[in-house]
Amino acid sequence: MSDLRITEAFLYMDYLRMSECIQISFAVCRIGMYTCFRALCCKGPPPARPEYDLVCIGLTGSGKTSLLSKLCSESPNSVVSTTGFSIKAVPFQNAILNVKELGGADNIRKYWSRYYQGSQGVIFVLDSASSEDDLETARNELHSALQHPQLCTLPFLILANHQDKPAARSVQEVKKYFELEPLARGKRWILQPCSLDDMDALKDSFSQLINLLEEKDHEAVRM
Repeated sequence: MSDLRITEAFLYMDYLRMSECIQISFAVCRIGMYTCFRALCCKGPPPARPEYDLVCIGLTGSGKTSLLSKLCSESPNSVVSTTGFSIKAVPFQNAILNVKELGGADNIRKYWSRYYQGSQGVIFVLDSASSEDDLETARNELHSALQHPQLCTLPFLILANHQDKPAARSVQEVKKYFELEPLARGKRWILQPCSLDDMDALKDSFSQLINLLEEKDHEAVRM
């Protein structure tokens, strides 16, 4: 074979390799453009938020209904004290809380335990500005809930409500009076101050509760 034909053969092979490289480059570009198009224009539905079933308890007048209604962006004019029980779906960015609120009247509290089954967490609301007698009653009810077989292993969010009132006890006073440190040792619980005037603090309290619920879920998966 002459030198000219050898040179032509090499040039033809270089041409084929260059053509292959160009085709690969175009293919990569097409894949990249398609991926970007899918990401920008064809997003699927966002992943479903986990849902948790909670029970909310506390004496009449503690503010359970008002707090939950505010979290659900309901009009304060439509708030009526719960006499039996009500259920609200409270949405958060990373979870939905299906809250079963139980009325706190004397003749209803004795039936609370009938509604505990299936709960994954507990919200206990107390009036931090209440009378000594009501505070004592609230303490007894919280102690009973913390030790109930269906609730004792669940995360608790304890809200010291009405912090905007002059007679409100501080969180430290509530913790000491309710004897939470010795009683709830080893349990998952959060004690937070709250009022309707500070929704950021209230939402932060619920975010902490959601973290506890997620931790409990992860522990169950590991087991």
